[in-house]
Amino acid sequence: MARTSSNMLPLGTIAPNFKLKDTNSNNTYSFEDLKGSKGTLVVFMCNHCPFVLHVLSEIIMIANDYRVQGLGVIAISSNDIEKYPQDAPEIMTEFAFQNKIDFPYLFDESQEVAKSYDAACTPDFYLFDNQDRLFYRGQLDDSRPNNGIPLSGSDLRSAIDALIYNRTLKDPQKPSLGCNIKWK
Repeated sequence: MARTSSNMLPLGTIAPNFKLKDTNSNNTYSFEDLKGSKGTLVVFMCNHCPFVLHVLSEIIMIANDYRVQGLGVIAISSNDIEKYPQDAPEIMTEFAFQNKIDFPYLFDESQEVAKSYDAACTPDFYLFDNQDRLFYRGQLDDSRPNNGIPLSGSDLRSAIDALIYNRTLKDPQKPSLGCNIKWK
């Protein structure tokens, strides 16, 4: 398990658009199709990463808590499925069903979307405002597999609350940490 940090895309960056297939619905969506009225959370993740598995329940709770407030939630897997077949689209569908992921779980086969977001790890979080400008990028919270810190989602939840309620983020944004994206 390679420990890789986020690249920390500059705040204010406009969300790169994409057209990707959703492994939950078999439909193809763009960022524009899935964005929320208050903002949009894009999460780069995959099926097998222990960092993702550690935080998945909190990601799902955040999606459920904030979608009703106008937050769009999008998950994207960009891993090379030749070397990592456990991240193939049909297994993504099964993974989403088993874990009750009911937001789009998109497959980035070309890896161009991950490159356009400068994504580096799983999980990697990008929160965009309602003008599609990057408002927050970084970690969910300080919890990591086996570090003893309880999962809370505090960093990401604070950022989402600030976005929705028009507040300024005061705390420094810490990079996410996880497995590296499996590049071709």
